[in-house]
Amino acid sequence: MITKKIGWIGCGNMGGAILRGALESGVISKDDAIVYDIKEEMMDKAKGWGAALGESDADVCGKCDIVLLAVKPQQAKEALAQCGEALDGKALISIVAGVTVERLRGMISGNARILRVMPNTPAMVFEGAFSLCADNDLASEEMAAAEELFRSIGVVEKVPETLIDAVCGLSGGGPAYVAMFIEAMADGGVKQGLPRATAYRLAAQTCLGTAKMILDMDIHPGQLKDMVTSPGGTTIEGCEALEKGGMRGTVIECINVATEKSKQL
Repeated sequence: MITKKIGWIGCGNMGGAILRGALESGVISKDDAIVYDIKEEMMDKAKGWGAALGESDADVCGKCDIVLLAVKPQQAKEALAQCGEALDGKALISIVAGVTVERLRGMISGNARILRVMPNTPAMVFEGAFSLCADNDLASEEMAAAEELFRSIGVVEKVPETLIDAVCGLSGGGPAYVAMFIEAMADGGVKQGLPRATAYRLAAQTCLGTAKMILDMDIHPGQLKDMVTSPGGTTIEGCEALEKGGMRGTVIECINVATEKSKQL
């Protein structure tokens, strides 16, 4: 259990998912989670989950050991300005997309230890993928608290900040790509006569179950593919169609262009 007080600046979809997951999993006590959001409805939601409420960004920073910055990129500068000197000497965890540690330092009054994190939207159902920058200056106990916090609602990987753009291209945008694949699978089922709702459920559950097998059984995706493709069977026919359509190359290029776009932001 995390014994440090953690403050939330912003409690929207992603910040709220992290807060709710941390509270429901019990990794942090309700008294040690303090939230401030400019939107009253977000404050009401945080209060309903049992978190304590702060009066301002600066108030949250002053009361907490670690501060989670969970605002939109265009709001980061103003939010950090509102913190004033209260962030001096504190640990700041940023899940703000596209804002580097160097840029964050330029927005802060005083000195703060910073950890940049790239989350993704499945955190909203406690199945997030979180990439934590390995090159950070958090104290060891602060880093341990951060890892415990994010593991409460997903998996954690450590990467250098130079690879965060690649993470953005892969797992950041990944839910959209997977959703498109699920939609395409369902369309194929509908074409063959399946009811739309049935096709969506079967396609989505198939993707969910396949991912769980790869993670829980620690097997290579190629091995799982070989488990399903019987000689001369139906699945190998489908695999051939995907290869002819250039699926692998298209997906690789998808990650490439998304990564390059992230670098330009």
